Amino acid sequence: MVGLAPGLHGANRTGRPFTGDHAGILLYRTLHETGFATRAESVAPGDGLRLVDCRISNAVKCLPPGNKPLPDEVRRCNRYLVREIGALAPGAVIVALGGVAHGAVLEALSLKPGAGRFSHGAEHRLPGGLTLLDSYHCSRLNTNTGRLTPAMFSRVMARARHLIAG
Repeated sequence: MVGLAPGLHGANRTGRPFTGDHAGILLYRTLHETGFATRAESVAPGDGLRLVDCRISNAVKCLPPGNKPLPDEVRRCNRYLVREIGALAPGAVIVALGGVAHGAVLEALSLKPGAGRFSHGAEHRLPGGLTLLDSYHCSRLNTNTGRLTPAMFSRVMARARHLIAG
C-alpha cells in the first residue's frame, strides 16, 4: 500500500503509518475486514496489531508542508519507493491511495505518467507481474464528503485480497 506522506498526527508522531490520524480509522478497519491486519484499530506501535501479506509505504518519507508533497519532493524520495517495490514478489499487488501515490508508483517503475491513469477502482498491469489498484485516499476530506465510502474502500481491498490469492 502506498500512501501520500507521514501524517502530522499519524506516523510522524507515532512511528506507525496511519496510526493516530483520521485516515487510519477506515484504513485499519478495512485491512482487518479483508484479512490484511490482525486488529481493526491501530492505537500505537506495540498494541499487538500486525499486518498480514501487507506493508505500508508512502510517496514521500517526510511530513510535507501543508500535508501535500510537491512534485520535487516525490522525485527526491522516489528511490525509497523503488527499493520497496523492487523487493516485492512477482504477482504482488500495490494499492495506491490517491493520485500522488499512483504517480509515484509509476515513476518508481520508470513508467510514463500516461502508462495508467488514476481512477478509483482502476486496475493496472505493471512490469514484473505486479498489479496496481487505485483508491481515493482514506483522508478525512474524502470520507466526510462521501468521495470515498467504507464500501468503496472495502471493494478495492477485497479485490487486492482476491488478486493475491490468485
